[in-house]
Amino acid sequence: MRTLILLLMMTGVLVSGASAAASAVESTPGARVENPAYPSPKVVFDFYFARPDEINAGLFWIRSLIQPLMDAPYNEAPEMMKIVVVIHGTEIVTLAKKNEAKYQEAVERMRYYHDLGVQFHVCGLALHDYDYTPAEMQPFVTIVPSAMADLVGLQQQGYALIEPKILGKQLSIHDIR
Repeated sequence: MRTLILLLMMTGVLVSGASAAASAVESTPGARVENPAYPSPKVVFDFYFARPDEINAGLFWIRSLIQPLMDAPYNEAPEMMKIVVVIHGTEIVTLAKKNEAKYQEAVERMRYYHDLGVQFHVCGLALHDYDYTPAEMQPFVTIVPSAMADLVGLQQQGYALIEPKILGKQLSIHDIR
């Protein structure tokens, strides 16, 4: 219908009822909103970022899972969600106690999520590669032998794998709307 109206407008042959049809098309209702029934999540996030500050964007992926489920209509209790974050990239430096002031926002957010029940696993191999010891890490962190072994083991236990993709934002939402 819209194509026909556009063709009629482009050719200059617009019949009297066509403009009413065009406004009817524009006034149709928007998208349908659904709230599917979701089971309590069982998820492992694989954090392996090129730059330490990218952990802030990765933490928004956790928020995007937790927040809607905690809000109405779901009202899911955080302790019912099984969420593990496996850390084995440059973002490991954000968890070193000596870097807390530099990465304060990320550390505070991770503490908040930890208080909600999110587990933060740090790869023991990466810990060694970055020359850290367990004592130098934040107390809410658990050191596991290997990120790869942890990711495989959690998936074998039924955890869904999410690998956040961190892209450089070129334009603001306001600019592209």
